[in-house]
Amino acid sequence: MEYKSDIEIAQGATPKNIKEIAAKVGLTEDQFDYYGKYKAKVNYNTIPDDPNHKAKLILVTAINPTPAGEGKTTTTVGVGDALAKLGKKTVIALREPSLGPVFGVKGGAAGGGYAQVIPMEDINLHFTGDFHAIGAANNLLAAMIDNHIYQGNALNIDPRRIIWRRCVDMNDRQLRNIVDGLGGKAQGMPREDGFDITVASEVMAAFCLASDLQDLKERFSKILVAYTRDNQPVYAGQLNAQGAMAALLKDAIKPNLVQTLEGTPAFIHGGPFANIAHGCNSVIATKTAMKLGDYVVTEAGFGADLGAEKFIVIQRRLSGLRPDAVIIVATIKALKYNGGVPKAEVGKENLVALEKGLPNLLKHVENITQVFHLPCVVALNRFVNDTDAEIELVTRKCKELGVNVKMSEVWGKGGEGGIELAEEVIRLADQPKDNFSYSYDLDLPLKEKIRAIAQKVYGADDVDFAAAASTELAKIEELGYGKLPVCMAKTQYSLTDNEKVLGRPTGFRITIRQVTLSAAAGFVVAITGAIMKMPGLPKVPSAEKIDVDANGKISGLF
Repeated sequence: MEYKSDIEIAQGATPKNIKEIAAKVGLTEDQFDYYGKYKAKVNYNTIPDDPNHKAKLILVTAINPTPAGEGKTTTTVGVGDALAKLGKKTVIALREPSLGPVFGVKGGAAGGGYAQVIPMEDINLHFTGDFHAIGAANNLLAAMIDNHIYQGNALNIDPRRIIWRRCVDMNDRQLRNIVDGLGGKAQGMPREDGFDITVASEVMAAFCLASDLQDLKERFSKILVAYTRDNQPVYAGQLNAQGAMAALLKDAIKPNLVQTLEGTPAFIHGGPFANIAHGCNSVIATKTAMKLGDYVVTEAGFGADLGAEKFIVIQRRLSGLRPDAVIIVATIKALKYNGGVPKAEVGKENLVALEKGLPNLLKHVENITQVFHLPCVVALNRFVNDTDAEIELVTRKCKELGVNVKMSEVWGKGGEGGIELAEEVIRLADQPKDNFSYSYDLDLPLKEKIRAIAQKVYGADDVDFAAAASTELAKIEELGYGKLPVCMAKTQYSLTDNEKVLGRPTGFRITIRQVTLSAAAGFVVAITGAIMKMPGLPKVPSAEKIDVDANGKISGLF
């Protein structure tokens, strides 16, 4: 079979008019706004609740990512198409790609092969403008803070203790730490400042956790932006910023409807990173999908130690959404990489390395089944050079934990390659789930919540807190936010806070160097190790390979 790149496959498809996709889930033209022929914004508040309708929610997660690849979004799309092939009314709910990774390392994030959402180029590049609107709302608040100080500073804000940063949806290390307000009195007050990537903004987190536009506006009023010279907190509501910020997002908050290559409806909305935020698409999109479909397939960013943990502990608590079944995506190549095999050699059979790397997968399985007590299946993305002996080893080790392994060949076969996996998902989703549990109780002190995540989910011995982190945790509890859940900012590449430590390490400690309050989102962010809220571009960024011809046809997006 002739090899085609992801973008060639996507550009060779004949998409249906979005009106046809909307009709599949019962939407009329009064309930959505056209964004061209293949995209729409859905008016979520026009869709009534049906107390007799209960959709099944399927959460897709993975092992810790490696350069060998796992294919989580591809699996999410493929199993959604497979469920549709089995006659299930299915809707997919995904995050929007950030321009940072698109131009940085990944080069595209809309699935792969014959399990993609389209229009792929639009989804990866600007899409419907949601991220620009989120960045504008973030930066409006930043401008209002500095303007308040310039215009007399009635709130007595200490310019040295402004904690709200500007943002841009691009990997740009040059902007991590800056000095602005230079050029004289008329240009503002000189101070240290910096940018985060848009997906790390608290505006993005609040956007994805809000129930509607009014709730979003109320959340914005709670954003902690600075402290006064006498150490009192200053919130966005004191600057009267929340109304204008919400006005900028009145259209962005509507979920985006697109389709897979096979015509399965898909919502793509919101996109916080799971290593520096909570890593899930919007609650509005997922709840809308669950009103319209019988099966909803969603994904959480990176491995089960990050995205899935946050979906269950944060998004579940704040929204009521609970997975009926969990898919953990893995590849034999990635497991051998976890076992110490260089990327160039992961295609060769190596049972010793595979057995050494398997504990990483098994830890994620244990987290889902033994910490949260949810049913799960391992989706093994199959490659042509995976051997029967390797597949048997993975299957046997998972079986010892009471979890089945199902082959996924959706990259090459689309929904047809995910039928076996979809049938297992249906079986699991129908099981009773009476023993569901969280990894910690919200009444615990913040330090104990962090310790519970580190010990139960990562497998750490204990947690070390930098002096600044301890001080900030005490301040957050003093302000009355001690009962919020915790969002851990940690490298995605390891169960530890050191990205170079692979597999399933033991005897390690997690270091919390910084803590921030995200009152609008409803959680406290604990930052570990060297994690940053503004990534940088790699030595050879994907941007160098992306191009457009005279007719507007894009190339290089995988």
